[in-house]
Amino acid sequence: MRDHGGDLDRAMARYGGGDWLDLSTGINARPYPFPDLPARAWTALPTGAEISALVVTACANYGAGEGVDCVPLAGAQAAIQLVPRLAQPDEARVLGPTYNEHAGSLEAQGWRVTQVADIAGLKGAPLAVVVNPNNPDGRFWPPEELIELARHVGLLVVDESFADPVPEYSMVRYLDRLPEGVRVVVLRSFGKFYGLAGVRLGFALGETALIAPMRQMAGPWAVSGPAIAAGCKALADRTWQGAMIGQLARDAVRMDALAEAAGWSLVGGTVLFRTYDTGDAVAAQDRLAEARIWTRRFPYSDGWLRLGLPGPEADWSRVEAALAPPPSRF
Repeated sequence: MRDHGGDLDRAMARYGGGDWLDLSTGINARPYPFPDLPARAWTALPTGAEISALVVTACANYGAGEGVDCVPLAGAQAAIQLVPRLAQPDEARVLGPTYNEHAGSLEAQGWRVTQVADIAGLKGAPLAVVVNPNNPDGRFWPPEELIELARHVGLLVVDESFADPVPEYSMVRYLDRLPEGVRVVVLRSFGKFYGLAGVRLGFALGETALIAPMRQMAGPWAVSGPAIAAGCKALADRTWQGAMIGQLARDAVRMDALAEAAGWSLVGGTVLFRTYDTGDAVAAQDRLAEARIWTRRFPYSDGWLRLGLPGPEADWSRVEAALAPPPSRF
């Protein structure tokens, strides 16, 4: 099932309208201040020079070395949909449970997909997918382990959509040092960490032999002028990035404390989302939905519930009130 967070239509259909707080995604609720954009970003087709400037800025931000190719796309989702076309359909293995669009996109292009529970289960696959850090449990695999894995698969796809707060785990800085014959594509999301998901911007990085076909498949204007302008500014703003990583780390600790007080145990997560074992995910989601707070549960777990982190203090107050124990009747 290719279900997702952010499905407020479903929440409203079930629980009714109102002032909903959507915590069902891992999108930063403290977004980068959207810059004033030049008029031509809205009125003209992006030029090659503007797209190149975005590529240079992204490569610098992600730590790509010389010779690493990069293509901007309409979000990491666009990259996920292009990956199955990099080779003839065969067997693909996905380390899971994880973001279900990887398996869904591969199957739609004729690949036979198997979900495996550990890194060892990926070895020998013509195509292997690792989401790092993983969504929804937050598991991490160090680059050295993934490089070793890449030696034993035909193509390794590493989805780093939630890696901005943990650059030390990124494979991008190793792409120019991979052993000969090792094939790795890294996917990055812009909208999650910067809180600007509506911009629809992401990147695929790797050797030219892998990235050039993706660029050709995406076409000449794969990203919009506003996305290019916003991306260039935000990706170069190291001061905001550092401050936000610290803020999100504090927010994650705060959310964990609220969950613990509610009797939930931490499964894992990142500083953009937290996943808890609530014991009864349906009841927990219902409880929060009655307060018009939407969360994400999963078809493969009766207990897991994932929450993004609130931003404004008023939203934190709503979550605190919804998770507070009911007043005693005595």
